[in-house]
This record gives sequence, structure tokens and C-alpha cells, in this order.
Amino acid sequence: MEMLARQIKGNIIQCTACNRYCVIPEGDAGFCGVRANEKGRLNLLVNERPAAIWSDPIEKKPLFHFLPGSQSFSLGTLGCNFACEFCQNWDISQAPQEARKKDPKKWRAYFDRLVQQCQHWPAERVVESALANKCRSISFTYTEPTIFAEYAVEVMKKAGKHNLKGVFVTNGYESKECWDYIRPYIDAVNIDLKAYNQKFYSKLCRVPDFTKVKESIEYAKKKGLWTEVTTLLIPGWNDDMRELKQAAEWLASVDPEMPWHVTAFHPDYRMMDTPKTLPESLLKARQTGLDAGIKYVYVGNVGMAYSQYESTVCHSCGELLIERHGMSASQNKMKDGKCPNCKTEIKGVWK
Repeated sequence: MEMLARQIKGNIIQCTACNRYCVIPEGDAGFCGVRANEKGRLNLLVNERPAAIWSDPIEKKPLFHFLPGSQSFSLGTLGCNFACEFCQNWDISQAPQEARKKDPKKWRAYFDRLVQQCQHWPAERVVESALANKCRSISFTYTEPTIFAEYAVEVMKKAGKHNLKGVFVTNGYESKECWDYIRPYIDAVNIDLKAYNQKFYSKLCRVPDFTKVKESIEYAKKKGLWTEVTTLLIPGWNDDMRELKQAAEWLASVDPEMPWHVTAFHPDYRMMDTPKTLPESLLKARQTGLDAGIKYVYVGNVGMAYSQYESTVCHSCGELLIERHGMSASQNKMKDGKCPNCKTEIKGVWK
């Protein structure tokens, strides 16, 4: 398997998958815990061992302008290159970090046992299951797909032969080497813009430079990937409307027709004492995005009472185009990617 790594000196390796660019001595692993230096070669410890597998509506990613109403076969491994205090999948994403805390010296043996408890899913099995579940795409999600990019590429090399599209649901910390590597096999991405301030990324995610996420959004667009962006609003951390205005204005400058999802936080992992996001905050954030010039701003994680803010409306004439309820598309009036009323083209991947 081709690996995203370069030799530094002797058996010292630098991982090039993400913007951390971990330099890994022999016998050690990078920050994510799943890319280890085995005698001078980078070894993906979680290869073909997903920890979570399911068939999801594509709207759950969330992707609203990409094959709406379709199913996406979804999988993710143990591990992550972030350490988010609020992670809703922390039990699998933070498994290496938690193992390191338990035993800094012998954590690898414990983590290896966790990996072996995950079922073996070679690329062929993933593709067969996606087809059996009548999916139109395969999503690499639940944890951060950057850390198992080689596995994702192996899957998509086989999936592409069956016209299955590839999706990355990511924190956007990929290196440009990684973006270039996955681009031939991935069609759409949802990138988290977790906040528009460095304090959030430093304190809550242990990430040194959030501008790399902005660069990823721009680079994904440049590479021709269908791109949508998600911001999880956490009270007291990233819900200041002045800051959201800055984020929205920047997103609009990249592409005003790039959908922005503002979603509600629910207490989890190490932030159980933080209150959940009020729907009113999401609606204010949505209006802030619209005022900044973003044509499609969606509200999520707040239940059926706010479904109208998940629906797609023509930005030109206001016609209801795609009606959604609870992360599923109940009707789609689009005609050849256009509004049936005013014929305005709506950006997206519709077939």
C-alpha cells in the first residue's frame, strides 16, 4: 500500500498525511496514534479495520447538494489527528489518546488489541456491502479519514469501477500532499470550520494553526471537489455573532454558493457541563450567513420543529426545491440541476 510518508534520516519517518507533519522515530507513532514507524516504514495500524460501519442518508454527513435522498455506505476507524473535548464519537476517535493516558509506555499493545477487535473489512467487502445496500457513495466519516487515507483510496479504487462516488467528512487538516493523493478518488467533502479563532482550536482541539483549515477549504474547491462546510456552535466558545460574521464573510468570498451548515452542540465527552446550543442562536447564525452573502445556510441537530431550515430554496425566486425532514429528503423538485420555476442553476452534484 502506498503510504503518505517521507524518509528523514535512517529509520526516522515524517508522516505527510496532515498538517502536523509528525516526525516519527522507529517504534513510535504520530499524534493520531494510528500511523507507526515499523523499522523505517510507515505502518497504518487500522488498515482494513473500521470501528464504525453503517448505511446513512447522505444528508447525515451533512451534504445537502450532493446526490440528495441517496444512501451512503459509511465507515471510520479508530483514531484522530485532533483531540476535541466535545467529540461525539470520542470512544473511537480518541482511543489511541486514551490508551496513551492509561499506559504511556505500553499503550501500543493495548491499542493493538482494540484494533483487532474490529472486524476485517478489505476494500472488496466494503464495495460489495455498499452495492448490496443500494448506496450511491461511500463516505469516510465518524472519525477523521485523513488518518486512514490510504485505506480510503484502496476502497475507492474498486468502488469507482461500480460508479460509486467517494466522500470525505473531515476536520480539514489534510496536507496538500494528502488532498492531491485522494482527489482522483473522492468526489465530495464536508469540512468542519470548527471556529474562527485560534483559542478554540488550541484549547478544545489541540490544533496549532487553524488557518490550515481555511487553506483546505480553498484547496478542496480549487481541486474541483464538491465542498460543504459545517460549524458546530458551542455556547461561549464560537457562537459570538461578530466572529460568525467574519467566518461567513470569508466563506462567501470563497464561494457564496458553497453550503454552510450551522449545527447544535449537545454536551458530550469532556464538555458535559457546557449547555446545549439554543435554536435561537442557530437561527441568528443562519441569518448572519445569509446577510454575508452565502446563498445556502442550513440549521441542524435541533429536531423536526426546525426542518424548514434544512430545506433547499432557490436563492433567486424563493421556490422550495428540496424539502427535508430529519436528515432525509422528502421531495426534490429540481430539474437538471435547475429551479423549475425560474430556471436558475443550483450548484451541486445532482446525479
